Amino acid sequence: YKWHQGIENAPMKRTRSRSLYIPRPSDPDTSNIREPGGFRRHHVIMKARKEGKQPPNLITRNFIDFLAMYGHFAGEDLSDDEEEEEFEDIDTEATPLISRENASASPAKAVFLLLKSFVGTGVMFLPKAFYNGGMVFSTIFLIAIAAISLCAFLLLVQTRFYIPYSFGDIGSALYGRWMRLAVLFSITISQIGFVCAYMIFVAKNIGAVVFELTGVQRDISFYIIIQIFVFAPLAMIRRISRLSFTALIADAFIMFGLLYLYYYDILTLSKNGVGKIAAFNSDDFALFIGTAVFTFEGIGLIIPIIESMKEPEKFPKVLTGVMIFITFIFTSIGVLSYAAFGDQIEDVVILNLPPDDTIVQAVQFLYALAILLSIPLQLFPAIRIMEQGLFSKSGKDDHYVKWQKNSFRLLTVVFCALIAYGGSSDPDKFVALIGSLACVPLCFLYPPLFHIKAAAHTWKSKLLDVFIFSFGLFSLIYTTYITLEKWG
Repeated sequence: YKWHQGIENAPMKRTRSRSLYIPRPSDPDTSNIREPGGFRRHHVIMKARKEGKQPPNLITRNFIDFLAMYGHFAGEDLSDDEEEEEFEDIDTEATPLISRENASASPAKAVFLLLKSFVGTGVMFLPKAFYNGGMVFSTIFLIAIAAISLCAFLLLVQTRFYIPYSFGDIGSALYGRWMRLAVLFSITISQIGFVCAYMIFVAKNIGAVVFELTGVQRDISFYIIIQIFVFAPLAMIRRISRLSFTALIADAFIMFGLLYLYYYDILTLSKNGVGKIAAFNSDDFALFIGTAVFTFEGIGLIIPIIESMKEPEKFPKVLTGVMIFITFIFTSIGVLSYAAFGDQIEDVVILNLPPDDTIVQAVQFLYALAILLSIPLQLFPAIRIMEQGLFSKSGKDDHYVKWQKNSFRLLTVVFCALIAYGGSSDPDKFVALIGSLACVPLCFLYPPLFHIKAAAHTWKSKLLDVFIFSFGLFSLIYTTYITLEKWG
């Protein structure tokens, strides 16, 4: 036994395989291996190198990184087990070994991903929300919502440092399985709500462009039905990276639309002055709250971005900077557009632009196309969460199960279209309802509930948790009630 113990404790002698040095090419791409989608991305790059092809460029990789975040939405593993992996080729000795396994997303890359996650169609509903709330109230309250949202995001970040799980699993670890189901339910209805709001936005803008160009005016239901035929095939896509090209185009169009809206707002104010505005609208101010929360909703991508960072401790500063910047963008768009168009503001602000202008028609069409291309991405987390709950078997080797899933995805798209049609008569109220009913729990209820049990060690932090939770609960009940009452 002593001899055996001595053999085990003796240092291992170097073997021939360790003494032989073979120079290997450096592999800088392995630093991204732990980012969401990093292993797959590393494989694609190495395969391109072996075939003598140019690896994907930085911009494309950044967009693929963003898409990968949706595959890990809220930290959940939403990858589809039916994805067709392409690992047929066998690595040879010429293939570099993976030497390091550490996430390496820089703060600058995190800024890029955060900006993409926050800026979408919500900003186009904000000017009408400013009309509902009044100029002074809306400006002050939008900044307040941004500050409270930032605090809630940071509470989730701090909680995850103590419990490094997904959003739903954090709830399960602290309160039981029912909390995980509640989180996943909120994520699902919020994403479906976003999809429905996007479909309304697209239908209104495409309808306006078609009417101006052809003189033919159709009911909004026609343009919503058309979208079913567009999204049904896209909903069948199981490898999310295939949507990278659409995401790249969408963001370019969104940026173009925002810049032109700034230009036209300032031009209108310089020519016509300030329109008819109110400091406070006592009748409809509650609608503003839901729309503001809807606009700042982006908590589902917080955890995936943290996971991808080389220095996650820098994330709070990065997030704070991004929130300050987008708050300025959102507030300035709301203030300028409401001031420019006054009480004539439309539900979607770009409908206020002169319809006979060719550039305006291009802006409306391209922004609508951008949102159209973003819809499959927004629908992906909701579909995958529901599929994981409904289907226990994989459809990879079972065609019957696969077609069951395909049918379910088609029905989900049709369901979203029906909801969109129902909300199309009052888009501002519909967006406010989605913000109040779906986004408030994700942002203002779950993070403080998790933080107070896992990470709140001082009375000040506990007081902050109680304040945010109380504000969220009040907003959920009051704004939902008022919105439904006014809609009825």
